[in-house]
Amino acid sequence: MTPGSCSTGIHILLEEVGAVFEVYIVNLPAGDHLKADYVALNPKSTIPVLVRKDGTALTEFQAIAWWLARQYPKRSLLPDDAEGEVRVLEVMDYVVGTIHGQGFTRIFTTPNFTPSPADHPAVQARGREIVEQGFAVLDATLAGRDYVTGRFSIADAALFYTEFWADRLKMDLPPNCRAHYQRMLERPAVRQVLREEGYRV
Repeated sequence: MTPGSCSTGIHILLEEVGAVFEVYIVNLPAGDHLKADYVALNPKSTIPVLVRKDGTALTEFQAIAWWLARQYPKRSLLPDDAEGEVRVLEVMDYVVGTIHGQGFTRIFTTPNFTPSPADHPAVQARGREIVEQGFAVLDATLAGRDYVTGRFSIADAALFYTEFWADRLKMDLPPNCRAHYQRMLERPAVRQVLREEGYRV
């Protein structure tokens, strides 16, 4: 994991389920994800990675989150019905693939989208548009609900890390997303994770 990254969402889920785990910090700016030992573990050179007891590694936020929910069913991180579960997966995929993958990635890793520094402001502006549009969609989803499907789920951990980024960048969150973010900040697991990752709670 890298503190303050998308892996924070998985860190939260590990605390929520009460798993016993060890954290290994991957320094992305220093290129730790490109070193041979890490590439051997995850050829994609991405975070998060979850190494299970049998030594096999899981990558991709959605896969890890779903696996944790299935491994710890008593924690109720997925709804009991197929409709509820697919709605959780729908929101989680949108958060990770669009708000993070298309929006924040343009803001945080702008040079990957254009070789010309002169184009950087336009790329970042487009990233902000995607993020804002994404939060507007999810603001409607959250209307009248405390969490994505009414109770805390793996989708809420995904949504939280993007709300956290928006807050750090001083971006305005629409009202239901802002209320969700504040609600998440009150969860003991979230508070513990943020402290452990070096943020003031």
